[in-house]
Amino acid sequence: MSTLFSKIIAGEIPGRFIWKDEECVSFLTIGPITDGHVLVVPRQEVDKWTDADPSLMAKLMSVSQRIGQAQLAAFGAPRSGVIVAGFEVEHLHIHVFPAYGLENFSFAAVNNNPDPVVLDANAEKLRLALREAGHGEFVPEA
Repeated sequence: MSTLFSKIIAGEIPGRFIWKDEECVSFLTIGPITDGHVLVVPRQEVDKWTDADPSLMAKLMSVSQRIGQAQLAAFGAPRSGVIVAGFEVEHLHIHVFPAYGLENFSFAAVNNNPDPVVLDANAEKLRLALREAGHGEFVPEA
């Protein structure tokens, strides 16, 4: 059965993509902890990160690091946080978000009603930062 993320990747459900390559994609979450919070998701349907091939995990972390660097540039955060939880959707995904303190590492801080205009602006900030960092070939248009 296709996961929610597979449907987003296939374009059946809209997503605010900031990265696309042959192995993975990244898009803004609809429940951000901070502005600029994205998910890095493999195209392959893998449930748990512990079941993923080590080369896939290396790829996902490499993309997460590039996005984290773009978040620092775009949002001026002192850190970029990473969480691999996997309870929300049974499809491996890495949460990458601008972090300003330890309180940002709690899903209790999720904004369940973000402004779509703010999400669109955050996606564009990240696309611009990724292009400026030399990753334009992986950055889709809005």
